Amino acid sequence: MHDIRFIRDNPHAFDASLARRGLEPVAASLVALDERRRALITEAQLGQARRNEASKAIGAAMAKGDKDVAEALKAEVAALKERMSALETQEKLLGDQLLTALAIIPNLPAADVPEGASEEDNKEVARWGTPRAFDFAPREHADLAPALGMDFETGTRLSGTRFTFLRGHMARLHRALGQFMLDVQTREHGYEECNPPVLVKDAAMYGTDKLPKFAGDSFFAADMSTRSDLFWNSMPPDFEARMDDTKQGEFRPALEAMLDNADTAEQFWLIPTSEVSLTASVMGELLDESALPMRLTALTLCFRSEAGAAGRDTRGFIRQHQFEKCELVSIVRPEDSETEHQRMVRAAETILERLNLPYRKLLLCTGDMGFGARKTYDLEVWLPGQGAYREISSCSNTGDFQGRRMNTRYRVAGEQKKTEFVHTLNGSGLAVGRTLVAVLENYQNEDGSVTVPGALLPYMGGITQLEPQR
Repeated sequence: MHDIRFIRDNPHAFDASLARRGLEPVAASLVALDERRRALITEAQLGQARRNEASKAIGAAMAKGDKDVAEALKAEVAALKERMSALETQEKLLGDQLLTALAIIPNLPAADVPEGASEEDNKEVARWGTPRAFDFAPREHADLAPALGMDFETGTRLSGTRFTFLRGHMARLHRALGQFMLDVQTREHGYEECNPPVLVKDAAMYGTDKLPKFAGDSFFAADMSTRSDLFWNSMPPDFEARMDDTKQGEFRPALEAMLDNADTAEQFWLIPTSEVSLTASVMGELLDESALPMRLTALTLCFRSEAGAAGRDTRGFIRQHQFEKCELVSIVRPEDSETEHQRMVRAAETILERLNLPYRKLLLCTGDMGFGARKTYDLEVWLPGQGAYREISSCSNTGDFQGRRMNTRYRVAGEQKKTEFVHTLNGSGLAVGRTLVAVLENYQNEDGSVTVPGALLPYMGGITQLEPQR
């Protein structure tokens, strides 16, 4: 969320920053809308002052016995009351329009973010590790993993494309990765382990900039107390046609009765990342400066519709509708956010280095950054089966963008009345599924087995290798 006062005072600088993201200027229209809203506020304040003055004058006129003056003043007060009500309605409408307009404008990029239109313009800033030299042709995980317990067929049969069913030692290795990540982030990097909800309400999604712009990228859920018309309208058009007529006749009235008799209807979003739950845990709060920095981590399920990823990574385990991620969130003072960003990236890098997975670090350009980010580093891990580096972590500094949307401030120490919006940061430390893919491809053997990395052995219960099941 942007500060309209900043836009009002710095319209050209604001538009220039948006231009770096490839966007058209909007400051003039926003300022004009705000000026209309402020004019209504000023008129309402003047009206209230006159109303107070006229109300006092009524008593004075009555005391003098001047009924004509008193009646005229009463009529004026009544007219002012009606006018102020209309002004309040108009001001609220314009305020809502301004808020909506501000809510869909992305964050402004930091000064050191390189300009560019797409991922081709990202800047590589570092590499770590040397890709393994294989004495055989390494396979992609989608070809290697099914024999090891990565069951794509069952996942698709149960839930459709982009779902996978993990079995046996493959599931154990996936769990080991998540536990390993949590242990490193909590024991070595000072993050507090959390277990947050994965169902959240609109305010949490809005505060972390996932709404309204990215509603289509997330899954929406409603509990069974939702009324039947909403339930049935959400069904596919051919749903009723696919049901047996006799059974439908018995089933639908009973279900409708159950839904209609419910007292309330709760509606939720399935989190696309636990950044939402962790960051929104301080939504609307006024924190003490001594509570900062706050560093939170969680290993949770995440859910994404992948609406904008049609045709990308349709094979394998890289781009799933349901996945696990070890998320890192920091809530800090403005002056600490850049240093905290570097610290967070280092925490994510540590996981890759402990697993001996080669990677590179990229500073994203203005055209490839996320909506809420002012600066982002991506870590890309080497996948020998693909012969390419692929994203495994994205660590972003959002500045006060989310703090403003959540209305989260802190009291500045030593200054009783001064408050500031917090800065928030988020990153993957790491995406578990993609790390599993990287382990499978980098630790594969010619016979189709996969050696368990040494860092994971304490979590594997004596299992040192995943063997293909013939």
